[in-house]
Amino acid sequence: MIRFKSKQTAMSMTIKESLKCRPVKNPEIKESNIDTGLVLITYPVKARPWIAGLSSKLGFENKPVYKKIELDEMGTAAWAMMDGKNRVEDIIRGFVKKYKLHPKEAEISVTQFIRDLGKRGLIGLSQ
Repeated sequence: MIRFKSKQTAMSMTIKESLKCRPVKNPEIKESNIDTGLVLITYPVKARPWIAGLSSKLGFENKPVYKKIELDEMGTAAWAMMDGKNRVEDIIRGFVKKYKLHPKEAEISVTQFIRDLGKRGLIGLSQ
């Protein structure tokens, strides 16, 4: 019987350590403000190697593909605070103050948002 092992992460942090990190935006992305005051993020998406190989064999050009994400009000506020100077815990405190959230609720919302942006390669964390 074959067993599949889960992938181990290269680096694991405690929650306290991760809250002290500073979110840094990826320089390859483009952000723009739309009429409603919200932020629109445009970022390049790389094709999987087998798709890129197949498309080149079929004669298609490998043009970069871009995706767009429109952030809501809270996402725009969090994005504005991600300047490389604010720590994650600073952003959480800002949410508690601005939106009158319970600290745990703000922590869950902000960390999930940061995790989602990180999975897409839009931000990184520095210490």
